[in-house]
Order: sequence, then C-alpha cells, then structure tokens
Amino acid sequence: MADEEQRPSPDALLAQARREGHGRLKIFLGAAPGVGKTYAMLQAAHQRLADGIDVVAGVIETHGRRETEALVKGLDLLATRQVEYRGHSFKEMDLDGLLARRPALALVDELAHTNVPGSRHVKRWQDAEELLAAGIDVYATLNIQHLDSLNDVVEQISGVKVRETLPDSVLAKAGEIELIDLPPEDLIKRLHEGKVYVPEQARRAIDSFFSPGNLTALREMALRHAAERVDRQMVDYMRAHAIAGPWPARERLLVCIDEKADGDRLVRVTKRAAERRGAAWVAVTVDTSRAHAMTEAEKDRIAEAMRLAAQLGGETSTLQGDDIVAAILGYARERNATQIVVGRSRRPRLFRLGASVTDRLIRSAGDINVLVVGGEADGKAQRLGSSHMAEKPDWRGFAIAMAAAAAATGLGFAIDIWLPVASISVAYLLAVMVVAMKAGLRPAILASVAGFVAFNFFFTEPRFSFAVSDTQNILTLLFFLIAAFIVSNMASRLRAQIQTTRESARRTGNLYDFGRKVTAAATLDDVLWAVVHHVANTIRGRSLVLLPSGNGLAIAAGYPPEDQLDDKSNAAAEWAWVQGKPAGRGTATLPASLWLFLPLKTSRSPVGILGVQMTEDADMPSPEQMRLLETLTDQAAVAIERTTLVSDIEAARVATERERLRSALLSSLSHDLRTPLVSIMGAASSIISYDEALDAASRRDLAQTIQDEAERLNRFVQNLLDMTKLGAGAMKPRVDWSDLRDIVGAAVQRSSHLASRHAIKVDIAGDVPLLCVDAVLMEQVFFNLIDNACKYAPAGTPVKVWAMRTPEHVTIEVADQGPGIPPEDREKVFDMFYRVGQTDSQAAGTGLGLAICRGIVEAHGGVIHAEPGLHEAGTCIVIHLPLPPALDLPPAEAEA
Repeated sequence: MADEEQRPSPDALLAQARREGHGRLKIFLGAAPGVGKTYAMLQAAHQRLADGIDVVAGVIETHGRRETEALVKGLDLLATRQVEYRGHSFKEMDLDGLLARRPALALVDELAHTNVPGSRHVKRWQDAEELLAAGIDVYATLNIQHLDSLNDVVEQISGVKVRETLPDSVLAKAGEIELIDLPPEDLIKRLHEGKVYVPEQARRAIDSFFSPGNLTALREMALRHAAERVDRQMVDYMRAHAIAGPWPARERLLVCIDEKADGDRLVRVTKRAAERRGAAWVAVTVDTSRAHAMTEAEKDRIAEAMRLAAQLGGETSTLQGDDIVAAILGYARERNATQIVVGRSRRPRLFRLGASVTDRLIRSAGDINVLVVGGEADGKAQRLGSSHMAEKPDWRGFAIAMAAAAAATGLGFAIDIWLPVASISVAYLLAVMVVAMKAGLRPAILASVAGFVAFNFFFTEPRFSFAVSDTQNILTLLFFLIAAFIVSNMASRLRAQIQTTRESARRTGNLYDFGRKVTAAATLDDVLWAVVHHVANTIRGRSLVLLPSGNGLAIAAGYPPEDQLDDKSNAAAEWAWVQGKPAGRGTATLPASLWLFLPLKTSRSPVGILGVQMTEDADMPSPEQMRLLETLTDQAAVAIERTTLVSDIEAARVATERERLRSALLSSLSHDLRTPLVSIMGAASSIISYDEALDAASRRDLAQTIQDEAERLNRFVQNLLDMTKLGAGAMKPRVDWSDLRDIVGAAVQRSSHLASRHAIKVDIAGDVPLLCVDAVLMEQVFFNLIDNACKYAPAGTPVKVWAMRTPEHVTIEVADQGPGIPPEDREKVFDMFYRVGQTDSQAAGTGLGLAICRGIVEAHGGVIHAEPGLHEAGTCIVIHLPLPPALDLPPAEAEA
C-alpha cells in the first residue's frame, strides 16, 4: 500500500506525455466584457517579448479602445485575411500565415468568436487548437459567459442569450488561467466614461446586461471556475509527483456510508459542515465481498443515504475492495480530502475481535482529520440492527449446524476403530466447512462450538465426560477450536464471494438480455414491448410505459396489456413527468397510487414514464429490484430516444428529398417549360404585328414554330402527368398481344418532325415474337428514348433502334453518337429531374423522360439501363422485356 502511494499516477503521467510536443495554452479569463482581459494579454506579451520570445499577434480586437491600441504597437501584428460573404468583406485571422510564420507565441483574441462561413474552422478556438498541435504557444482571451455549460445560467440571470459559446473542455486544456476581474462599480464607471463602448451603447448595456446584480453573479462564476481549475491543477501535480497529501489548500470532506451507520444523519452533518466552510464533499461506500450477506434493509439504507447525498449536491462514489480502511484512505488521498466523516462503531467492545473500522481509520489517517459522528442516532441504529437480528434468527442455519455436528459425531464413531482420536477432529472441521458454505458464518461458529463439545465429550479420555485427563488432548481441543473458527470464517467468506459473483452475473445477464432486445428492436413499438415485457418479468409484476401525447401522457405499451389508469395513478404519473422524480406507490409523493412511476430520462430530455406494479404478495420492489430498475430505465430511455432520433432523421431526409424535388420541379417549370411559351408568344406576336408584311412562306414558318413548340410543351406536361401517375401507382399497364415492329414504327413516325436532322434506323430481328405489353405506354417509352437521342446527338449522325430475342428476354437498344453519359451518372439519369452536366446551353427538357421510361418498363416486369455506345462513343439505352409466359408465337412475318 505504501509503495502504491509513492508511485506517480499513470493517468497524470499520460496526461503530461500527451502535452509533449504541443504548445501551451494560457487563457486570460474575463469575468465580464470590458474588464481588461485583452489589455492584460498584451501586457504579458510585451513581457515575453522583452525576454527574447518571438511573439506574433494573430488577431487583436481593440474595439477602438485607445489604451489597447497603444499596447499593440511594438508587437508583430500579422495581416488579417479578407473574406467575402454575402457581398460584404470581413477580416479574419490568417491561420495559414501564422502557421507558416511559426512564432514561439501567438496571440489569439476572443477565443469564442465564430469565423465567417468559408473559413477552415467554424470557431476561432479550433484555429487555436491547430496552432497548439503545431507546437506554438497561445495566449487567448475569453469571457466566462461564453462557456457552453453556463449558457442557460447566464441567460436566466441576465435575460441575454449568449450566441457564441465554446466547450468547457477548451478551458480544461489550458495550462494556465489568469483571472481578469473588476468590481461591478469600477466596471460600470468605465462604461460611463466610454472606455468600453460608445456612450449610446454603454447606456443600453448598463440598462440590460451590465447591472450590478448581473456583474456580481458573473464575477462569482468566474471566481469559482478559476478556483476549481487551480484545485484540479494542484491535484494533478500531486498525482504526477506521487505526493500523498493532503494539501489543505481547499477543504474537501469525505463521508463514509455503511449498512450499520445512520447514513442520512452522516450525510446531513457533512452537508452542513461543507456549507459552513464553502467546501466540496463526497459520499462513498465500500462494496466488499461480504456485501451479499447484508439484508435487504441494510442495502436499502445505504442506497437511501447515497441518493440523499446526490440530492443535496454532493458527489457519490462506490469503492471496491475487502480492506475498507485502505480503500477509503486511498480514495481520500486521491481526491485530496482534508476530513473524513464516519459514524461511531456500533459493536460493544465485548464482541469485538479486533479494532473497528472507525478506530483503524483514526490510527491510519495521518494528516487527514477524522470526524466521528455519534449521538442519538447511535442508539437508534443499534436498536434497529438488534431488533432486526432478533426478529429474523437464522433457525434453518442453526439446525443445519447441529445436524452437521451430529453427522460428524456419527462418522467419528464409525472411524474411531481404525484412526487415532486426533484424526476424528478432521470430520468436525469438514462439517464446519460444509455449514459455512451452505449457511454462513454464524451457523458455522455454532457448528464449531458444537463440534468442540461433542469431540470433547465422546472421544477424549475420559469419554462421556467434559473432563480432560491428557495434556495432549487439551492442546488438540484448543487447536481444533481455533482451526474451526478460521475454517468457518474463510469458508463463509468464500460462500459470500461466490454468491456475490452469481448475483453480479445474474444482474449482468439481465441487463445484457435487455440491451440485446432493445438493440434488435427497429421500431418504437418493438422497443416499448421489449421494455414492458422485460421489466414485468424482472419484478414479477406488471409494467407499462407512458409517452407524451397531445393531451398529456398516454399509455403506449403495457404487460399484461393495460389501457387506462385511475385518477390517483394518473396524477402520480403526471407529477413524475413534470418533476422528473419517482412518484406513486412506496414514495413520499402520492403514495395512494396503485403504481410506482419512474421517469425515463436521457441527457437531452425526459422521453416517458415507466410504471411498475407488484403482485398481490409484494407491495414494493425490493431494494435489489429497485437498483436494477434504475439501470433498466436508463437503458430504456436511451433506446426510446434512439428510435425517436431515427424517425426524426428519416423525416428530415424525406423533407430534404421533397425540397430537392420541389426545387427541381420549379427549376424545370421556370426554365424548360417557359422556353416553348416564349417561342409561341414571339411567333404569334409576329403574325399579329406584321401580318400584312409577311408572305405565305413566312407565315407558314411562324405557324409551324407555334405548332412545334406547342407540341413540345404538351410533351413536357404529359411527362409530368405520367410521372405523377407512376408515383401514385395509378398507371396500370393494359397488356395485350402487340407487335414490337408496330410499336417502334409508331414512335418513329411520331418523332419524325423531331428527327429532321437525324436518320433513324430500325433493325428488329425476325425471330422476335409478339409481346404481351401495353402498346400505348411502350410507344411512349420509345418516343422518349428517340427524342433524347435526337436532342443530344450531333446533327447528321444516325439514331439506331434494334431488337433481338435471347433465351429469356427480348432485348431492345436505342443508340446514338452523342457525348455519352459518364459512368458515375449512368444510374442517376433515371432519377426524376436529374440531368447530366446542366448548363444554359443544354437541350431543353424536364429531366423526367428516362424516369418515366424506367417506371413503364419495370411495370411490365422489364429492366432498363444505360451503357456506352459502340466503341465507347455515344449512349446506348438497353431494355430487357420478358418473353410471353404461356404463348410463344412465331414472328409476324412468318405468320403472314
């Protein structure tokens, strides 16, 4: 133990090792704006510069203050970086320039500042972290109200929501903190003198944020954080240098809770003492291998005291180890505790086999003060313990002890013929060991005494008498009794350890089963069913989960199924939801309820309420069940929140996709659909305005333009309608036997005026059979494909349509010699509104043609995809349509 205390803490040494090669961060922590933190940082920088240190000011926010601007002179001020955002120019710290300059010390003002969008990091403190990682020391400034953990507190005190915050971990990483503070009166005076803000801003600031009460509260928070930081630094130093301590630089109390002490009284005494001294305090209990032997009442007493400590604002910790004194003193020195609070020993001196835990603590505490709390609670706790022992004697164990002693005596008579008398004692030792493992310590001690008496009476000379004539037999009896006591103690401890291990394994298995069930559950209903079913089996009772709804709480799941609660139970559930504390049966709040309600809470917010009800033979869950329930509620809350987050993410994804489609549709309507309208309106206005000046040919050309653009507009609208039908599932193919040649021929004829600059070549193999398809829809597919090919292929190049029969499909290809589709876009082009390489010079279209083709082809049980054209030139759209399932007719030409 002494060797361990003199070894440095591994965690502290690792923390020091991690800092090697990194720069050191010093933060000038301001209690409020205007206290002079930037001024103090610049003064410190000048001192370092005078010591020969290379100092560069990365960014300094002077806010027009003359004193601060004067201190900037003489320092190497790095030029800021100009960033354009929404038509305005902003100045930001040049991080790359500072890394390239690589000074020994960099000055970074306003650590919580948010960088302009487009910068490498969102926050300036992230810029500072990159400088530190590069081995550059950093001086930085920060106001206490910018700490993330204090954001809600500052808003509650001042009524002002601080928008720029940084994580508390940034402050924790600082190697040094210098608190910059001013009394509220002096700071308000600086405001009136215009040294912080211009007069109009200063007046508004005094009326809102800079009131004396607000400044006093901010000042207290800054002082507390600085003191806690210094305290942590001192503890880290002690651990790294193996200093046992304590160093009483700051009071810290440690209260010890066990099953025999009046824990509530000890906790309240420690709380009052800590408040008087302004000290931190911790409540600890030691979990030993004998913890399983404690009664449920004793376990509940410890749990209640630890819960009370947490409610009163203290820390709580459960230590492990069989040596209670060593565990407590080790933890006390680790936490730099200055005083240990314990209860007075409850055992009368007559029954003590050694020094009590309290006495051993006092002897071993060294420089740590030990406060022993006694008084009226001693008698009360002692009476409770004695009454409990009197009410529940271990009659079964005592009966086992007497039976074991009798069995050992019978065995002794059986072996007395062959073995010497001294060997018979082994039978009694075996009996003592069996009793200790089966019934515990006290029955084992009874078995030891009974064996001692029986051994003396039946087997030592003179027999059947308690007298002992041989001195050797006296020693045998004495050593037997000592050995019996030792064996009984060791065997009972082994039994307790085995039971503790089994109980721990059972509890771990229970939690594992529950975690596996809720992890496998994909939906909220599955999670809720797993929760209520597992909890009901754990407590052997009933359970339900209530979730918030529009009208308060509603039962979401129950096992056995439950659909309503009485008024008292509803009131208890509502109170537990609002207050975030247990309520109902067995608690101090609305105990008339038939149910006990436990809040399901996560770090974000409460998510629901768990209700439990015991069976008729039990009124409340046992302390062990309650401890297990508390763990299950935490896991259940996380599982419920997980499903909620998944639903939120899915809803956000759907909303994003909906917004993307809406934007794409609006873009198509505003650009692609507007183009034919402009052409139609231009041609029509020319006819109206220049009717007499136009000859017949010109008039015919304008009319043809109107017709062509109107047809193009009609195709766009038809595509939108078809896509709407496909999305709603309203487009049902009306299949009938159709000849592929007729379908393709109709599509080519329909697109003849679009293909004036292209030659459309059709090649359909003679063995292609009749297909069972919707001819109208398939004609629309080929029309869209030919239309696309004509749009993107260069003028004069052919567009080829060919088809052939394979063993399972009819394969149709529509190929062009256009620019082709990049490999990464060949699947995306079948998405709605997706168009490759959108530019102003791109052919007009809504981006729906291929999406409609895929919908129609897949509705016929086919497949469509894009491939590169011949010799990797152009695009080839390939369609595979299934052969007729029941009829394989010969080609139409063969029939003719």
